[in-house]
Amino acid sequence: MSALLETIARVRREVCDLHAELTRYDLVVWTAGNVSGRIPGYDLMVIKPSGVSYDALTPDVMVVTDLYGTPVSSLSADLDGVPAEWDNPDLTPSSDTAAHAYVYRNMPDVGGVVHTHSTYATAWAARGEEIPCVLTMMGDEFGGPIPVGPFALIGDDSIGRGIVETLRGSNSPAVLMQNHGPFTIGKDARSAVKAAVMCEEVARTVHVSRQLGEPLAIDPAKIESLYDRYQNVYGR
Repeated sequence: MSALLETIARVRREVCDLHAELTRYDLVVWTAGNVSGRIPGYDLMVIKPSGVSYDALTPDVMVVTDLYGTPVSSLSADLDGVPAEWDNPDLTPSSDTAAHAYVYRNMPDVGGVVHTHSTYATAWAARGEEIPCVLTMMGDEFGGPIPVGPFALIGDDSIGRGIVETLRGSNSPAVLMQNHGPFTIGKDARSAVKAAVMCEEVARTVHVSRQLGEPLAIDPAKIESLYDRYQNVYGR
């Protein structure tokens, strides 16, 4: 097996396994939501197939596409040693593939993208309201508020454009796409899944806090200090 095929096989396993974290943390229902991962060194990505139940996911059904969302099985010629017939032609990539692919094309440091409709984060998205940074955990993980991206219809790269436009220049690895739900990014697929888990956690906590009264703001300088420590010192 070529080095590329070995890399694809590894990323397929990782992306498949990480979907179990979405169900473990109650971030998805039915077949909604998806995880994708970039194939390092190649203009390729791996993403969940459309409409397949989480309990039916295996590495072999993860769909490999180029960074325009075209499955390897649909390409007219071999792609750097990947035979076109190698991928499963009976499976179509997630309906969110265009959004994921746009992020990878325009944010080269991103190695993983996650989309969920997790309850509390999606509730904030339905209001078109950013989640304010009122928790030290948010300072650590997000370096400020979790921003809201524009309303966009699924089906083309409009959602991807909104994600990129909103997150460029932001410390946050999460964006709440208005009336839709959260998308998260990371250096790899696992980091993007962690961001999705933490996004839902802080969305729930800040919501509960607001039921009790107005949450206390954190000084921006302290947020910056929290973020720097967590990202550059903590755990090292």
